[in-house]
Amino acid sequence: MTLKEKLENDLSAAIKARDEVRIRTLRMALTAVRNEEVAGKKARELSDQDVVKVLTREAKKRREAAAAFADAGREEQAEAERAEGAVLEEYLPAQLTDEELAKLVADVIAETGAAGPKAMGQVMKAVNPKVAGRAEGGRVAAEVKRQLAAM
Repeated sequence: MTLKEKLENDLSAAIKARDEVRIRTLRMALTAVRNEEVAGKKARELSDQDVVKVLTREAKKRREAAAAFADAGREEQAEAERAEGAVLEEYLPAQLTDEELAKLVADVIAETGAAGPKAMGQVMKAVNPKVAGRAEGGRVAAEVKRQLAAM
């Protein structure tokens, strides 16, 4: 079963269970997936990896919106965004811990022989496929920059 099929099946189950947060979140996620499928010159079926990218992007939007609502003192809306983010997290790969990310970046730096901040692009290009949805890009970039600056 593909990830998209799992989302569709879980949406049906949520409708039967009358779980409003899950219904709202899964509909939004499936809409984002379908929009991605028809974006570009011709329609295509997304792979599970592409669906994970879409879900990661949607989860990031939820985190940012929750932070913005919380900063504005609108705790009820912030909590709703956090609840949607929690539903999306169930479909994403487990996030890397800081230690795992640091080790992964160190290994890639050793493999590529990169040294100094000028090699950041080279390291990021090699790290990103290995991270693949398990860590946010900003977090990865910060770790790469930190390790390259220490050289």
